[in-house]
Amino acid sequence: MKSFYTIILLILSNTFMTFAWYGHLKFKEMRWSENLSLAWIILISWGIALLEYMLQVPANRIGFKNYGGPFSLVELKVIQEVITLSVFVIFSVVFFKNETLRANHFIGFIFLILAVYFIFKK
Repeated sequence: MKSFYTIILLILSNTFMTFAWYGHLKFKEMRWSENLSLAWIILISWGIALLEYMLQVPANRIGFKNYGGPFSLVELKVIQEVITLSVFVIFSVVFFKNETLRANHFIGFIFLILAVYFIFKK
């Protein structure tokens, strides 16, 4: 069950992280943000990132072996990276329709899946 909670929290965390890091690139298309300075954009992104941290920290504590979780530190990191890229792909396709996925992207994802396999191989 700790595995499940860890992964769900990481997915939610990475969703907020992706919006904090890249969502502001779409602000230009939104009327309410037309006159916002870079400082305001940074503050908005920090606010979104705070939500990310509120999910990321518990996910790592629940999932980490030293706190009774099922994952080593390296395993947590690899899971997080795969989730980050998965969330980013969905985000970029849904919100940035001019971005396209190419064969080399899918080949890279296959290598990431292989990385997960080797990291978890005992």
